[in-house]
Amino acid sequence: MAAFATALRFSPQILYLSQSPAVVTKALQAQKVSLTEASPLRDDVSTDEITPIAILTHFDDKLGRFPHTGFTAGGEAPIHRDAIRNSGVEVIVAGKRYGKGSSREHSPAAEKLAGVRLVIAESFERIYRQNADNIGLITSTDFGLIPRIEAGEAIAWDELVAGRDALAAAILRDGGLLRFGEARLREVSSAGVPSRRTPRTLFEKIVARHALATELTSADPSQGDGAFVRADWRFIHEYYTGMAAHMLHATFGRPLELKDPGSIVVFEDHTSYVEESPAHVRGGLVPSVHRMVQAQRDFAREYHLRMHQTLTEVEAAQDDGTNVAGISHAMMAERYALPGQLVVGTDSHTPHCGALGCVAFGVGTTDMANAFVTGAVRMTMPQSLRVVLDGRLQVGVTAKDVVLHLLAQPLIRSGGGVGKVFEFTGRAIEHMSTDERATFTNMTAELGGFTGIVAPDAETVRFLRERRGIDFRLEDWMRSDPDATYVGTIRVDCADVPAMVASPGDPGNGLPLSDVKQVVRIDIAYGGSCTAGKREDFDHYHAVLRWAADRGLRVAPGVELFLQFGTTAVRDHCIAAGYLDAFERVGARILQPSCGACGNCGPGGSTRPDQVTVSAINRNFPGRGGPGSVWLASPPTVAASAIAGELMSFEDLRHRFSN
Repeated sequence: MAAFATALRFSPQILYLSQSPAVVTKALQAQKVSLTEASPLRDDVSTDEITPIAILTHFDDKLGRFPHTGFTAGGEAPIHRDAIRNSGVEVIVAGKRYGKGSSREHSPAAEKLAGVRLVIAESFERIYRQNADNIGLITSTDFGLIPRIEAGEAIAWDELVAGRDALAAAILRDGGLLRFGEARLREVSSAGVPSRRTPRTLFEKIVARHALATELTSADPSQGDGAFVRADWRFIHEYYTGMAAHMLHATFGRPLELKDPGSIVVFEDHTSYVEESPAHVRGGLVPSVHRMVQAQRDFAREYHLRMHQTLTEVEAAQDDGTNVAGISHAMMAERYALPGQLVVGTDSHTPHCGALGCVAFGVGTTDMANAFVTGAVRMTMPQSLRVVLDGRLQVGVTAKDVVLHLLAQPLIRSGGGVGKVFEFTGRAIEHMSTDERATFTNMTAELGGFTGIVAPDAETVRFLRERRGIDFRLEDWMRSDPDATYVGTIRVDCADVPAMVASPGDPGNGLPLSDVKQVVRIDIAYGGSCTAGKREDFDHYHAVLRWAADRGLRVAPGVELFLQFGTTAVRDHCIAAGYLDAFERVGARILQPSCGACGNCGPGGSTRPDQVTVSAINRNFPGRGGPGSVWLASPPTVAASAIAGELMSFEDLRHRFSN
């Protein structure tokens, strides 16, 4: 690319993603808008807003019709289908943490297909920016470019990639990762176990053992360096596989020669209940979803890949338990990942597996497609934050409450965790189960981090032995060195953390439940998802609902309660423990293990704007769980609220019915 375009000129018509919907509309109508007029800009523009989940069945030029159709400002959605493509806009400008949320590469792809060539923002989420690099969409944090673009000035290529690491710049110059990989990654070597300097964090040690030497990257990367690593496990699910297969076959033809196919796992977990997803049914998208799912099945069959398929198709045949299914990253922790390994997946919640003491992070479609054929996974070596969780949790308070507390901290809300490794340590973590630890590492995605990790210990060994029948032996190197370097430390006394909720709109809107003074009536309560569909989460749901059932209480009139297992192992645990009796007696609907309402992909999502949901999922971005509003809460608070008919803790529920 650099050989024929040392400077680029952009259309001076800029789309400012303002907090004012009128300004956005004005820009789309080709009227001149200044940065001053557009300020304040929208922060936290999520990938759910850039490409709502209902359009993710598209993985070709049709995506260019839809970018930012979920964007909201001032309570309005001012960007309609084809609006950006028809406007001639080539530059988008926004505020902080642009592209937060899901790892879907559909978002930058939709922007590029609509004619956007450059996105300028105060800061970017890691996965979004890496996905943009991988398809050749330029991103910059330099607001000084704006007046020059408006003046029609050509911008030197080196200025557009200023501040980026050499690898990112090279990928952009080559026109994207697949072309880069085809030219430069056919022959790469593993460094093995380096004799690198100490002290190091556990994350750095694991990466060092998986680093690959290439012509542009070191096998001993330092912070800020671009790098390639070998993954012990690569996994993908149905929203990405068709897209990956399409781009791989278009680039390399067929059949493909996949690198180490035995370490690739394919999951069908996001669309199990699509026939009950209002967004997909209303949009007439169910046939497209079926084609997308079939594309994944065809790819897995053609290349003999290990696949876990949905259980909903076998419900009528009375599943005998031989089929193992569930949410991809939860399944990876239950069946595949081990301490010291490196795991990548096409889901932003891949860090879930970090609870086992491995490095696990999410990547986009092009990253995974490249990894399928080269074995090399791209990353930029991040800084690490140490999160010290001291004290003991209060009775009724869970890891989810602590995460909502962390998300509300000014450092996190201002983007201080973006791209960082969150290493969770402290006495509170030491006393937590692996399931509870996974809540922290899973929601590193919401914290903005690259990944989350907990050093493996006796609890990890217990988990592997009891859940997976593995007698794992910890090695001396599987911990951070005492003098390892961290960019900062966050300390939380967990004894001071109360039951928490996050008000609708963003997971960072956390506040103590006791501070919600008004009565919040609810219509839907949802317990499930990768964050809250684990065995211990269901222990919490059951504790509340058994208490209620024993007193003759049921789900409040007008409220629906959905409980969805994260994996078949969780379902089987609940059956063996006798939990289903209480669930059925209070009137809950039990759902097979998979994703669902969390991604607006099944029962538990809202259908009207006036509906209020309390949910144990990890995200409540606008539109994520339907058109209504979503409060985030812990498993016991979700269950208690379902019985009360309003937002309520288990403690307050017991108090109400003891009088």
